[in-house]
Amino acid sequence: MQMQKDIIHYPTLKTILAIEDVVKKANIPLSRNQILARLSTGVMRSTLNFALDYMEKRGLILETRKGFIWTFNPNKKLEKAEEDGLQV
Repeated sequence: MQMQKDIIHYPTLKTILAIEDVVKKANIPLSRNQILARLSTGVMRSTLNFALDYMEKRGLILETRKGFIWTFNPNKKLEKAEEDGLQV
């Protein structure tokens, strides 16, 4: 509940799609500052943080020590391999 009080502005779908596009097209991991610099519209830092957290929870991106990278792969063969694979 505390996190909701700190959010000043929730991201719109347009903002989330813009952030997704920036991270997806990047060839290298991007920091939060690099993502903000590459966005064509102004986004508040708290809104960016909320959107990145949302995308990470959904498995679209991953935060590494070097920055955020795109990880989502809609490949059906990969999904099947994960389902049928041996669990260790």
